Amino acid sequence: MRSGKTIKRTFAFLAVCSIAACSTDNGRTSAAESSRLAKIADRVEIIRDDFGVPHVYGQSDADAVFGMLYAQAEDDFPRIESNYIWAIGRLAEIEGEQALWSDLRARLYMTVADAKTAYESAPPWLQELCDAYADGLNYFLETHPDVQPRLLTRFEPWMPMFFSEGSIGGDIEQIPLAGIEAFYGGGLAQDSADDASAAAAKLAEPAGSNGFAIAPELTREGHALLLINPHTSFYFRGEIHVVSEEGLNAYGAVTWGQFFVYQGFNENTGWMHTSTNVDFIDEFVEDVSFEGEQIRYRYGKEMRPVQVSEVTLQYKDGDALRSRTFPLYHTHHGPITHRLGDNWVATRINWDPVNALRQSYTRTKLKNYDEFR
Repeated sequence: MRSGKTIKRTFAFLAVCSIAACSTDNGRTSAAESSRLAKIADRVEIIRDDFGVPHVYGQSDADAVFGMLYAQAEDDFPRIESNYIWAIGRLAEIEGEQALWSDLRARLYMTVADAKTAYESAPPWLQELCDAYADGLNYFLETHPDVQPRLLTRFEPWMPMFFSEGSIGGDIEQIPLAGIEAFYGGGLAQDSADDASAAAAKLAEPAGSNGFAIAPELTREGHALLLINPHTSFYFRGEIHVVSEEGLNAYGAVTWGQFFVYQGFNENTGWMHTSTNVDFIDEFVEDVSFEGEQIRYRYGKEMRPVQVSEVTLQYKDGDALRSRTFPLYHTHHGPITHRLGDNWVATRINWDPVNALRQSYTRTKLKNYDEFR
């Protein structure tokens, strides 16, 4: 017997309050948008069980995602906001100048313009889920005026492109910040061999996620069992059950701010992540030459131009907000992330946000092993 409140009714009540109170200059939503979001909310129901776990029911997958993000925000909006402040490259606006290198790393792999282009290139059904993600969080902020974000007062549908990690996405945190700071900040050259040695030392004691699948013939009840051991901090992910009338019925853990069940199960399949030594990062040592203002690199017998662009990042300095502009260098191999001796090094990771989101969401609806493969 489940207990808890039905958020569908609460949605309707809050919508009346927010529409009456909101204005176009409140920094969040207009009255017209509040009305639109309230209509979506009326198609969503959230019931919390005795443990506080939200069970989200929506007519469409997009409705369910709307409720999923709303429920996450109820549980821990600060973690959602923190994840996106970091992911979209705005951490220095909160933590100060030293965080610029984290922000620069994010923008080396994707600018805001790139993220918008990725969103626009996504299939319509995925765009709808990204829209629902933003709508759910914005509706939460609209109906909870007491919640004061540290930075992000509005969420946009392109933001998940920065935070698509769920399976095939490249792990951007594997790119050392020291090399980026040395290259783009004018510090001492950073040898990637030193980085590799430091990384190896960290892995001297085995660490990481693991899981165990137990076949039905080996269990007392005759059902398959899946043990998920994610090796994260206790509150790193929330627990949720999300259902739609379009075939979604998944239960498991969700990383704060993502719109798919990261690890869990549906009626037919289960999924989890293990740590492996798969080689998903490639470094390319570029032979660079300078010809006036033109920078070129050798590729076979060709001398190709290095792509040069700029990004301006803001950072907190006391009570003030200052800005700093950086060049961004790319070859066809990827962004330049550090030096190795006198050479520039481009680092490629599996950065493919649209397909990463596509895979992470569709696996939650698969019906059998063949589909899963």
